[in-house]
Amino acid sequence: MPDTQWTDVGSVEELKKTPLRQVSAGNTTIALTYKEGSFSAISGVCNHVGGPLGQGTLDGDYVVCPWHYWKFHHKTGQGEPGHEQDLVPSYATKIESGRLYIDLSSATKRKKQPHKLHPLARPVLRKSGPVRIVGISTTAMTAEYPRYSTSDAMLDVALDHARSVLKLETQCIRLRELNFRPCEGFYSKSAQACTWPCSITQMDPTDQLDRVYEAIVHWADVILISTPIRWGNASSLYYKMVERMNCIQNQETIANKHLLKNKVAAFIVMGGQDNVQGVVGQLMTFFAEVGCQFPQFPFIAHSRGWSAEDMERNVSEVQNSRELREGAQELVARATDMAKLMIGGQLAEHPLVRGGRKAHQLDSEPTG
Repeated sequence: MPDTQWTDVGSVEELKKTPLRQVSAGNTTIALTYKEGSFSAISGVCNHVGGPLGQGTLDGDYVVCPWHYWKFHHKTGQGEPGHEQDLVPSYATKIESGRLYIDLSSATKRKKQPHKLHPLARPVLRKSGPVRIVGISTTAMTAEYPRYSTSDAMLDVALDHARSVLKLETQCIRLRELNFRPCEGFYSKSAQACTWPCSITQMDPTDQLDRVYEAIVHWADVILISTPIRWGNASSLYYKMVERMNCIQNQETIANKHLLKNKVAAFIVMGGQDNVQGVVGQLMTFFAEVGCQFPQFPFIAHSRGWSAEDMERNVSEVQNSRELREGAQELVARATDMAKLMIGGQLAEHPLVRGGRKAHQLDSEPTG
């Protein structure tokens, strides 16, 4: 048996004040609980991706990780029912002279139960074949009573041209038909808590944004986004989607992993209000941050302007505009040409180091 390593972690009276807290015993992080008049100590590091168990919550007899809600028994370190083979170390405790001590030498063994990888976690490998284009409609409407959407109409024109004339593979995803949760800010807990696949996707099998992830990461060469203009911005559904795409950008930061390699993005922006340039600027900024390329003239747009307030005429103009239809067709053709260059390796590759806005070090970071 190893020699005991009793380490003083603090005043008993002070530690009693909180049912769960994080303490340090030497260099070891501990999740310390005080329940029913006694102390228990388990490792403060979650088996999943290293979340701080001591900063979580106590649910009955289980410590709940604040990052992804994995649970471990506050005395034994054993995972919740169904996951008993997941164990974090537990430690002996004692009280002497009003001080609490933890015996580091008493640590039980950490065990990690094998967990099946999510299908999205597979390697990103492009299958041979023609250019593939996914159109993503971000306009909202009542499903039971659909209306004419100018952005949807131009997206349909572009995809039909790609399919029937350019002989490409296409699919269309309408965000309004998917049931998916908004981003819940795992990145705000820690960069490491924002995982790929998305934490919500891994935890909630009913969340349907996995269809978007599958299409843009594993299937498509071209991502064609259509949006109306809403109060001078892209649609609320667009923002709901891209906030959930932080997990893609975050892989650049924490793992130097480029999930949208050799992808081309292009945009269709339609609206009764103005600010086309502002909307497109945001779209391009975001998709540049996740590593996409753009064709020359990467968007088409139409707007009646701020003062018109005549949506009926806006709709009729789009319906009757040959130029807009031709513009949608030419846009998808330009995006296809760029995708062919990317797929063929005709654009030089460069090592990727902390891409996007994370390419610089903060003053507080070591530079050596």
